[in-house]
Amino acid sequence: MELVKKIHKAHTGVLQIDGELPVSTMEELGEAYTPGVAEISKIIAKNHDLASEYTVSGKLVAIITDGSAVLGLGDIGPQGGLPVIEGKALLYKRLANVNAIPLALDQVNVDEFVQTVVNISKSFAGIHLEDIAAPRCFEIEQKLAEKLDIPVYHDDQEGTAIVVLAGLINAAKVVNKKLTDLKVVINGVGASGLATAELLFKSGIKNIVLVDQKGVINSKETSLNDYQYDLMKRIDLGSDAKTLADAMKGADAFVGLSVGNLVTKEMVESMNQGIVFALSNPIPEIDPELAHEAGAAVIATGSSQHPNQVNNILAFPGLFKGLLENHVDHFSSEMEASVAQGLASMISDPKPEKIVPGVFDKNVVKTVSDAVTNFVKNED
Repeated sequence: MELVKKIHKAHTGVLQIDGELPVSTMEELGEAYTPGVAEISKIIAKNHDLASEYTVSGKLVAIITDGSAVLGLGDIGPQGGLPVIEGKALLYKRLANVNAIPLALDQVNVDEFVQTVVNISKSFAGIHLEDIAAPRCFEIEQKLAEKLDIPVYHDDQEGTAIVVLAGLINAAKVVNKKLTDLKVVINGVGASGLATAELLFKSGIKNIVLVDQKGVINSKETSLNDYQYDLMKRIDLGSDAKTLADAMKGADAFVGLSVGNLVTKEMVESMNQGIVFALSNPIPEIDPELAHEAGAAVIATGSSQHPNQVNNILAFPGLFKGLLENHVDHFSSEMEASVAQGLASMISDPKPEKIVPGVFDKNVVKTVSDAVTNFVKNED
């Protein structure tokens, strides 16, 4: 950790802005800046849509956080969340050659947050929301998607859902079960849990049980927020289970999007050829070795220290590369499913220790961006 602190401090972060044009002669100065830019400004003034062709606004993504729900750290404020979105901007550039800029906003009310993003949106080709607490994150994304004509993506929701679905597609093959026949228990009903449940449900998995810190939730509970209630109205099968342990009995898959050390060996033993996705970071819901001892057939974590790293890095760089290249102005659950299928297809012969590609597999970004391209073509 001392080395990490030293590196980040020495470079004042992990990003810098570089130019596309040289400025070493008067002629080059005139082309890059005045008087040349006046001609570009006049062109755009006549047709605002041309800004995306003549300026960086056609290829720049804004990564925006208020630091209210940073993975493993909680509410640490916008400045505290800045290193995370800086790092993601670096990953965009290094992995997919996508230009992104981190923006930390104060924790203002939803409408003020939305209006701030709308007010600066002319500079960007896409909005990547990050580490914003539920339930406000749902309303923020929904309102921005309605107001903007550029894609709006919340990585904690869509990114997580995509990689979990990709992993489950191949995990189901390993245990010789149909994806749509799986009984899936999702622990954690925040942004990641709800979005994952939504995508799994739309992908044909109908037996889904959601669990929070109080136990199994259902549509009759009065403590649910509007987004939880809306989802539960559609997916609630009236499970008799009350606790996480109850829910995991006979379950085919467990998806942990909560906190560490929550699942016991006995819970995994009670599953049906258990698929265990213990994705909490930095501490998984159950140690992979313990899950293996308990008879889990497939185990995945969010960590690079174990096989089957189910991490959003597999999704967002290639996703935005595809969105920008295809000038996509919206993002849908159908596109999420197509990207997940593309990721899953990279593993031709899934094994217990290999259900998703590695985060540094050079084909990941192309596969994901191609999935977006193919989806757009088929949609047309």
